Amino acid sequence: MRFRRLPAIALAVAVATAVLVSGCSSDDDWSRPHAKPTAIGAIGPGFSDPAAPPAPEATITPRPGSWDGVRPSAGYRVVLLTAGESPQTRTLVSAVTEWAEEEDVSLKTITATKPDQFIPSIIEAMDLAPDLIISAGDDLIDPLALVTPNHLDRRFLVIGAELAEPTQNVTAADWTGASFRGEGLGMSSTYDPATFTAERAGRAVRAGVAAVLTGLTGIVIWLD
Repeated sequence: MRFRRLPAIALAVAVATAVLVSGCSSDDDWSRPHAKPTAIGAIGPGFSDPAAPPAPEATITPRPGSWDGVRPSAGYRVVLLTAGESPQTRTLVSAVTEWAEEEDVSLKTITATKPDQFIPSIIEAMDLAPDLIISAGDDLIDPLALVTPNHLDRRFLVIGAELAEPTQNVTAADWTGASFRGEGLGMSSTYDPATFTAERAGRAVRAGVAAVLTGLTGIVIWLD
């Protein structure tokens, strides 16, 4: 079930005081407007069929490495939104931070440490007006399903999980063994914590960002 209203947000914002924000990986303090980001390079053959773009909520299985030729332009601003301390979540967080350092992305991290901070943390991320919000941690899936349909102008990338009914602004990079879709919903594959490797998480970040940069949003990218 997808919620379209946010009756709890005003209350949730009032308890957002403990949401933790850490700084950027570049000298950009985000205080000034910047140019609209673009994709540097091009998607390789086998990522998707250009003659038949994937429909909203579709799942694609790109050819391995077909995303390697794409990187963001200088000054790309990203908020990493995270919750939870599981080894799987820590692996995802490390993959995002390593990618940001390698690509000289300007990164801010928002960490929600309690359930009453989940929605406020999403709002905090949107208020920073990044080019992309990357979510890591299963605890954020239900709050994202509540908030994201009401903010179609914001771009989200979920790694290691997915929304059951994503809107056009939410892209996911997932794989067999990592398929949480929200409380009370079945997995799209058997959950296996051992599949959360640094290598696979790194591929998910790069493939997901490549899709967003080239306009293939609102889909699930399946990596195996």
